[in-house]
Amino acid sequence: MFTSQEIIETINMVKQSNLDIRTITVGINLFDCSSDIPQRFIDNMRKKIIKYAGNLKNVANEIEDMFGLPIVNRRVALTPISLLTFSYSYEDLIEVALAIDEIAKELEVDLIGGYSAAVHKSYDENTKKFISSIPDALASTDRLCSSVDVGTTRAGINLDVIAHLGFIIKDIAQKTKDKDSFGCARFVVFANAPDDNPFMAGAFHGTGEGDSAINVGISGPGVVKRALEEKKYASIDEIYETIKKMAFKITRAGQLVLQYASKKLQIPAGIVDLSLAPTPKVGDSIAEILEEIGLEKVGGYGTTFALALLNDAVKKGGAMAATFTGGLSGAFIPVSEDSGMVRAVEAGTLSLEKLEAMTSVCSVGLDMIVVPGDVEAEVISAMIADEIAIGVYNNKTTAVRVIPAYGKKEGDEVNFGGLLGRSKVMSVNRSSPKRLIERGGRVPPPIISLRN
Repeated sequence: MFTSQEIIETINMVKQSNLDIRTITVGINLFDCSSDIPQRFIDNMRKKIIKYAGNLKNVANEIEDMFGLPIVNRRVALTPISLLTFSYSYEDLIEVALAIDEIAKELEVDLIGGYSAAVHKSYDENTKKFISSIPDALASTDRLCSSVDVGTTRAGINLDVIAHLGFIIKDIAQKTKDKDSFGCARFVVFANAPDDNPFMAGAFHGTGEGDSAINVGISGPGVVKRALEEKKYASIDEIYETIKKMAFKITRAGQLVLQYASKKLQIPAGIVDLSLAPTPKVGDSIAEILEEIGLEKVGGYGTTFALALLNDAVKKGGAMAATFTGGLSGAFIPVSEDSGMVRAVEAGTLSLEKLEAMTSVCSVGLDMIVVPGDVEAEVISAMIADEIAIGVYNNKTTAVRVIPAYGKKEGDEVNFGGLLGRSKVMSVNRSSPKRLIERGGRVPPPIISLRN
């Protein structure tokens, strides 16, 4: 049960600190829709998505009106499509992608995820065909999101796939060049991808999930920053406790929305994902929280320490506030979406190398990084390999969402608009990793995977 005081506190956080529900995401299992005939699969899929998500927009609007709590996105996550389309031709796969996008538009869903594959071990021809279709699938759609999981702590790292993905990302960039290679913002490469992530571009409905579930992603960097502004002279343990308390309050708001949406949609409640996901708004920035903790500018020494403290306090504070927490819970550092991160890049204090270090303690990875359009595919693959190694060897989720902006060079600006914001094109180390990437093969799992 929620007290009137909790509801009042939530309203105040919305008014004063940009608290929002970043997404209500309906997860849908499509295994019972599968068919060797593509059109039959599309028809079955349409019926099932409409069954579970047909009223999502109306329920989200009702929640906004009732609680005064903004819901930024309405989203759907599907069973990884690669698992359902083994026998399909390349052309069939594109037809499926187009159909999914049309369903999202019909239901006025902002984004729909699940054009995805998990390739931890072998890289068979059917999966290679599916991954090769991703550039055309994203270039011909507006709301479809795609992901590939290339490694887990249990299975190791698939370098064959990583080598291919550098070229895939370059191809996406070229095919969406008229939008500053925006298609790359709808594609992410994962290690240890969670089955219940409500955030895009990596949301899919995992094989261990039920027939349907509703997951809520809530965000409130501004709430945490505002609380820390009152702790100018506090010790670091007081800072930690303050973040925990605010994370608890934010997560309670997410639990309130999850329970209400589950009841109205008649879909089982899944998880609350408390991820401090920034927006381009001033005051709604992870970078500004880190600077409030004590940094002069994000990217300087102490940044990784401050981010580790923030991420851990958020997880601990939120864990007791919801029946189930999950997804990516923690702190996001997407550069273009965070006005403070963009300022640090422009000031020269935040580099790609420093961001990589920060990903070892945040909840995701290299996110919304804009690099020169002429960067070599092998460099992108090596960037992915580095990040995936951090995830696999530290038993955590990591990801790469990198945008080689076609025709742009270091220092140019790219503006995606909306939640995805803007960014300067970042400098990239051009030392060639080609010989490493071309070796291919699969890296065995680390010894930590054998402990249990």
